[in-house]
Amino acid sequence: MPKAKTSAAAPAKVYAVVGSDDVEVKHTAAELAEKLKPADAGDFGLEVIDGAADNADQAAARIRSTIEALRTLPFFGGEKLVWLKNANFLGDDQKARSAAVQSALEELTETIGAGFGWEIIFLLSAIDVDKRRSFYKSLAKRAELQVFDKLDSSRSGWEEEATEVIQARAKKRKLQFDDDALELFVLLTGGDTREIENELEKIDIFLGKERVVNVDLVRELVPLTREGVIFDLSNALAERDLERALELVRQLLDQGESAIGILLVAILPTVRNLLLAKDLMERHQLSRPHAPFPFISAVNRLPADAIAHLPRKKDGTVNAFALGIAAQNAHRFQTGQLIRGMQACLAANLQLVTTQLDHELVLTEVVVKLLGDSNVGGTSVSQRSRH
Repeated sequence: MPKAKTSAAAPAKVYAVVGSDDVEVKHTAAELAEKLKPADAGDFGLEVIDGAADNADQAAARIRSTIEALRTLPFFGGEKLVWLKNANFLGDDQKARSAAVQSALEELTETIGAGFGWEIIFLLSAIDVDKRRSFYKSLAKRAELQVFDKLDSSRSGWEEEATEVIQARAKKRKLQFDDDALELFVLLTGGDTREIENELEKIDIFLGKERVVNVDLVRELVPLTREGVIFDLSNALAERDLERALELVRQLLDQGESAIGILLVAILPTVRNLLLAKDLMERHQLSRPHAPFPFISAVNRLPADAIAHLPRKKDGTVNAFALGIAAQNAHRFQTGQLIRGMQACLAANLQLVTTQLDHELVLTEVVVKLLGDSNVGGTSVSQRSRH
């Protein structure tokens, strides 16, 4: 079997598709492999090494099989694509840290660095890659690299990234989301690309020739997750829908959500964002937006000292998406009401942590103080808890 001469090798043609988003990585890598494999070469033009190893020894063997494939010229001339597919030994687990795997990866790095014949194309696809390791750093310098990481919905600002992903995928299907429908779809799917794709396909099939997606359709077709209920609660609070807000608080408690979680994840952020949005609108004469993005643009145009106090995303930019949603409803509240709402959240936090008061009653009092009178049926929470 003829071998490629590394001494006369051309710069390596290397492609890599990596990231924690396994759906996107597998889909993109498959499309890229189809594009890269030589035309009319048949089975001899594509050599696939399964990178899903069960243990360190197997992983090292797969890496060395890849090296051998890269050093071996195609049987009948022409080009050959070598694809190390779905590698699962580039992360930070015991298998990836083993001496056998690290030694094999060093050899693979040297092989790529030395270059191989013009006839060879190398494609690597991998999930959960540790970007601190030398192999990844070397790969990033030499490969045409595509990274697809899952959105972290626990990190501020994820909604904007998720919105961009959804809009791009909806455009491919020629779907047009109303603003409210898009906001709800973002929250219900939580930035999960698998969920996004599944729900878009469902909507696509349901609509047929009709291409407009409204909020009622999203509510009908997309499952109501925990995040969806929390989003609905935030909306109900912002829209001053007292009955709906109390119903959703009860629903979350019935689903096993903790009262302190509901307070800190749904109620407090909503009140805080309403207060911040209202202050920005009054202080800088910003108009009430019909959708979050015009407000985001308006906030980004403000001087640095005017937005220094606003919550930030990981990259340091303002997390304006939630503020944009709040700005649509801030006109429903007086500034003093929102300040009292923040104070009520603080009091409720202390009650939930330090007293034995009924949790639903504590949350009910917060909601009512924000949206209505300071008591329910003329009896305060504390009074009702004593009966």
